[in-house]
Amino acid sequence: MKSKKLSILFSVLALVISTLACAMGEPTLDNVRTALDQDGNQVTSVFSTTDTVYVVSDLSNGIKGNVITSNWYAVEVADTEPNFLIGSSDITVQDETFDGTIYFFFPPPLDGQWPLGTYKVEVLFNNVLISTVNFSVE
Repeated sequence: MKSKKLSILFSVLALVISTLACAMGEPTLDNVRTALDQDGNQVTSVFSTTDTVYVVSDLSNGIKGNVITSNWYAVEVADTEPNFLIGSSDITVQDETFDGTIYFFFPPPLDGQWPLGTYKVEVLFNNVLISTVNFSVE
């Protein structure tokens, strides 16, 4: 009788552990957007020449070692090769687990002013393209 109770206890414990593991889920990066702020509350895709551009996304179930990458391109900008890579940046999750906002930002690159034109930012999660966001400077 004692071994039957013990086996039921282990079965219940295994079920609880597997349920908790499933509840945590896979790491997900979504809701990628351009904004005027690091929290992503002032969403816009049109910026002035002096604005700092933020690319904000939401990370759920992130774990230590996850890498989020942003690649910034000038798509159509005067005196610039089409789809010119302006710069790249990585953020590596340092916490054991992380749920929250991830953001990248780029201040005006030339003499404190963005050149007029269209731009895009590719956002990758662990080297997999998740989203491409477009913005313009007017």
